[in-house]
Amino acid sequence: MDLFLFFKLSINAFDYNCHLDLIKLLRQEGELVKLRRARQKMSELFPLTEEIWLDWLKDEIKMASEVNEREKVYELFERAVKDYICPEIWLEYAQYSIGGIGQEGGIERVRSIFERALTAVGLHVTKGTALWEAYREFENAILETAQPAPGSIPSPEQQQVLCSQLVGSLRMFKVFTSALLMGFHVLIDMEASYAEYEEWSEEPIPETTIKNYKKALQQLEKCKPYEEALLGAETPKLAEYQAYIDFEMKAGDPARIQLIYERALAENCLVPDLWARYNQYLDRQLKVKELVLSAHDRAVRNCPWTVGLWIRYLLAMERHRVEHSIISEMFEKALNAGFIQATDYVEIWQAYLDYLRRRVDFTQDSSKELEELRSAFARAVEYLKQEVEERFSESGDPSCTIMQNWARVEARLCNNMQKARELWDNIMTKGNAKYANMWLEYYNLERAHGDTQHCRKALHRAVQCTSDYPEHVCEVLLTLERIEGTLEDWDAAVQKTENRLARVNEQRAKAAEKEAALAKQEEERAEQRKQARAEKKASKKAKKTRTGDKRKADEDDEGEWGQEEELPSKRHRGEGDGMLPEEDMEVETGLFGRSEKPDGPAAPKEKASTSRKDIPKVFHDSSKDKVTVFVSNLSYTMAEPEAKLRELFGSCGEVVEVRAVFNNKGTFRGYCYVQFGEEEAARQALALDRTAVEGRPMFVSPCVDKNKNPDFKVFRYSTTLEKHKLFISGLPFSCTKEELEEVCKAHGNVKDIRLVTNRAGKPKGLAYVEYENEAQASQAVLKMDGLTVKDHVIKVMISNPPLRKLPERPDPSKASLVLPRQIYGARGKGRTQLSMMPRALQRQSNPVAKAENGMVQNSPAASSEPPAEPKKMSNADFAKMLLKK
Repeated sequence: MDLFLFFKLSINAFDYNCHLDLIKLLRQEGELVKLRRARQKMSELFPLTEEIWLDWLKDEIKMASEVNEREKVYELFERAVKDYICPEIWLEYAQYSIGGIGQEGGIERVRSIFERALTAVGLHVTKGTALWEAYREFENAILETAQPAPGSIPSPEQQQVLCSQLVGSLRMFKVFTSALLMGFHVLIDMEASYAEYEEWSEEPIPETTIKNYKKALQQLEKCKPYEEALLGAETPKLAEYQAYIDFEMKAGDPARIQLIYERALAENCLVPDLWARYNQYLDRQLKVKELVLSAHDRAVRNCPWTVGLWIRYLLAMERHRVEHSIISEMFEKALNAGFIQATDYVEIWQAYLDYLRRRVDFTQDSSKELEELRSAFARAVEYLKQEVEERFSESGDPSCTIMQNWARVEARLCNNMQKARELWDNIMTKGNAKYANMWLEYYNLERAHGDTQHCRKALHRAVQCTSDYPEHVCEVLLTLERIEGTLEDWDAAVQKTENRLARVNEQRAKAAEKEAALAKQEEERAEQRKQARAEKKASKKAKKTRTGDKRKADEDDEGEWGQEEELPSKRHRGEGDGMLPEEDMEVETGLFGRSEKPDGPAAPKEKASTSRKDIPKVFHDSSKDKVTVFVSNLSYTMAEPEAKLRELFGSCGEVVEVRAVFNNKGTFRGYCYVQFGEEEAARQALALDRTAVEGRPMFVSPCVDKNKNPDFKVFRYSTTLEKHKLFISGLPFSCTKEELEEVCKAHGNVKDIRLVTNRAGKPKGLAYVEYENEAQASQAVLKMDGLTVKDHVIKVMISNPPLRKLPERPDPSKASLVLPRQIYGARGKGRTQLSMMPRALQRQSNPVAKAENGMVQNSPAASSEPPAEPKKMSNADFAKMLLKK
């Protein structure tokens, strides 16, 4: 198992969960050497949590018996206290150091650790008091051991030890008085500590201490609102911490500003913006090398996916003159940090190349630094081409900015125009030759550091290749020849630009004609669709009229061949033969349903369609759209949908009316309209979208007339890149929202989880998880991608849905091959529309008319008039037709 985990880490060293699993496994097996190496490797890549550090320290303390081994434990403690503000680790550090007071300088070492601990975390709101109490107990214990026995006279050595301990105790209380100015407002028992100081001190308390104490009490009142806001707020408390930081920034005390930033970062270590603001303050205000570099190092270890933090770290290292080898090593770590965008790699490479350029002395023709710079440029180009393009399917540098900067360095600083031209030739072959700005950039470089011949050659090539702004390039060429060219050069330039612009204008004219033709076709299609809708409406109206006449006719009257008979009742999925309802069998044309419940027993099947005829229609009132919602995806078998939905939506507000939509047989069609008394109730009803009703997710959307608002979209989720939201695939179908939340909340504050289902409410193994911010989402991607959930390996990525495809428009040229839908309904001919005439005779007598402009000529749907009845034929007529065949 450990070999498998080692293999996974060799592929992806930044797999956080894999590091944890390996450490847990090695600790269970007792492999202390491998365990130490695994912890060391993880600590180099990530800041370890308080629990991991404490486990590591306790394991090392058990094995440390010799003096040199204790020193290694001290070094490990020093590393541990640098990751986060951890009172428990500092307290463990102080208590461990007490075990070494028997060594030379042991007491002073313990005091030093206690003082550093109080400076770092002694002002912690809830845990700082434990350190202060431990410090006082330590000093009191040492003082008691130094006291002479009662009735005895102390020796000079004992008096010296006693005086030394009294000085130590006084030093402890001086630390307390210093705390009054630094972070007094979080010391819970400040007044009790001050009273103990008064009781212990034999001399009067200095005026300075009294003044500082009173000032501390006054400042406490100013800080109380911010502390109370932090105590009452929920994690991550970003807004409360930011308000506190702004307050301290106005006060201007560097120690207090640093303290509040550290407290905020302890609870929000995965917020890149907070680290960036803290590091900017340290870079511009404090400028202390150890403090600045430590903060930058912790920032990139907490948020390795943020390229801006790495760039600031490299600049800070250069600013504080860190060795070149260390900076180069840090840059290599940045390349392996796993950035989430291709452009991030371009930015980090550019920052490193800028650093290398600043190291070069260009007054020398050749130097080691210059060769390193050129080698880095070549490596950057190759890295973007191979590594980045393979991962992201793009280099992140389509304009070749790195190669452009390389060419500028060669031309301006190294006077090597030949190399610059080679680079620009490579740039143009990467698809940039069609852009005028690229050619003009190269021309300006030649103009400044090259010669006129190469300028002219570049502009002639630009005129030939540019497709976006050829006029601009032509103008620059003519300007060059006007100033420096001969008559022959001028004539050649004029001829070339005129020919090129003529071809461009011709191409643009063709493109304009094509666009106009497409626009005209679109208008014609729109007109055809409008006409088809009108014809369909008229056809339905005529069909309804014929149906009404047929119902009044004598039931014993038999229809003739080819005449349309009475339509049977529609069947829904799960009823009868399981066929879907046909659209052309509907009687309703507007937004209406039953106005009242029918009384008495259900009508017989043969009378069902007739029973719907006398129910009054309720037409849609667009003035009530704002107080109405559209409810769909309901079960066809729902009994009494009006009562069911009235009860369901009653919690939102007063329900004025529920209009369920039925077909002509009285079967519920699965959707309805719910009208409320107020707009606020309708808005609250939208929150019930996707609520499970009888095993299906109910869809609730605003009531909008799409004929008047064709651009209205009911889909309420974003279709663009959302850096704070994750898309998870490969989930087991049995995974619930609560189970997924348990997995995700370990990496940040989860705001919302949406499991994707089909229209029947069945899960599809997909989910969207929304985090509080971009940083938490990025961290979750690094830690959750490839995770196993119920024997399913899930894939996790930043949510970036593909563009929704628009429906393809039918080709008018193929209209003759497809009959209009309204002739035969949604799925071809209905059962009662089949002709009893043999197919051979039917094709002979009713040839398909040719289509013109997308409409079938002489078809029943092409006219609002009812179709003519076929001519009656005798047996002799049939015989003649068969003999002809």
